[in-house]
Amino acid sequence: MPDTNIWSVLTFDKFAHFFVFAVLVFLLVIGFTKQHTYIWLKFNAIKSALAISIGYSLLLETGQSLVPDRTFDLVDMLANTIGCFLGSLLFYFVYKFNFPN
Repeated sequence: MPDTNIWSVLTFDKFAHFFVFAVLVFLLVIGFTKQHTYIWLKFNAIKSALAISIGYSLLLETGQSLVPDRTFDLVDMLANTIGCFLGSLLFYFVYKFNFPN
């Protein structure tokens, strides 16, 4: 087994990716549930926010490979995706448990 240090993977950069995408999804879901123009979007807010933010993450990471001296980073993509799911989970816990119907 190779000797790996967990702190070489869990850097501040990865935490920033994780945090920014968690906030993005959380705010997208809130916005989608509060709007009244698109009923489908209102009732599928979490799925839509996840699809949009994960797609955006993939687009950003793929776009980086087109810039000189930048590469597609799979670990950044993973941090973004985990942040997306955490943001949706955070929404669920904040709004579903604090505001019962």
